[in-house]
Amino acid sequence: MKLLTFQQNNDYRLGIKTDKGILDVLSASTQLSVTEVPTTIHEAIEQGDAGQAALQKLVDQAESAPEASNSWLEEESLKLGPCVTHPNKIICVGLNYRKHAKETNMAIPEYPILFNKFNNTLSADGDEIELPRVTEKVDYEAELVIVIGKNAKYVTKEAALSHVYGYCNVNDLSARDLQMRTQQWLLGKTCDGFSPLGPYLVTADEVGDPNNLEIKSFVNGEVRQNSNTSDMIFACDEIVSYISQHFTLTPGDIILTGTPEGVVMGYPPEKQVYLQAGDLVTIEIEKLGSLTNRMVAERG
Repeated sequence: MKLLTFQQNNDYRLGIKTDKGILDVLSASTQLSVTEVPTTIHEAIEQGDAGQAALQKLVDQAESAPEASNSWLEEESLKLGPCVTHPNKIICVGLNYRKHAKETNMAIPEYPILFNKFNNTLSADGDEIELPRVTEKVDYEAELVIVIGKNAKYVTKEAALSHVYGYCNVNDLSARDLQMRTQQWLLGKTCDGFSPLGPYLVTADEVGDPNNLEIKSFVNGEVRQNSNTSDMIFACDEIVSYISQHFTLTPGDIILTGTPEGVVMGYPPEKQVYLQAGDLVTIEIEKLGSLTNRMVAERG
């Protein structure tokens, strides 16, 4: 199942992507007098399999119910939101692709390198991303995101993926000059809007093996990254298990799993051209759709 959020009346509404269009869950459930159904993305995540079954039942009812005809929307007409709107934690894994480690001349890490971002970085497919005036080196990073669906503490590698609700795309935008200013990467990672997320949250059953997905990025239509999640140093099950040994993961937490080779920072210095106002960046991961954002100069 592909879920998304869209903005309406200064709020985020839950939508389901289908062959017929986007089903507005709140509208359809109201029109069909269905009460036992999640109506926000976080309710859907927290209700897990039961919530997914309820949403599928709503789709089936709405497809043949004339009274729900106004609940079907055209995706192109919607202003999307981040596909996870209020994660409790945004956890990132750095240097997690073998070829990326090689291109940046860094050693293969012995343990996952963890850092965090904050909710101010969340943005959506189609949003314009302002390039902060305090940096001249904003880089793109195509990444697979794990969305946690069940509390996870001390879970084994074998059980780890049973705690995952689904997956989505992110562009882990990074101001390299700020990131490398100190040994802590946080500053260069947490500028406003620096985590465009979406467009869809795709449930785990539809994705299958998260460690065998094509992953790409494009800048103005030019392929910059072209890899596969199989190049990860620490696979998704290892990441979830490792993090859970140290603190509890809760439903709606998101984990950014690292980026493959092809980022600007990996180019020879004379060939490094960082993102400029007007650049259009697309992140594309197999089965998860395409996430596109235009970079603009900071306003105000």
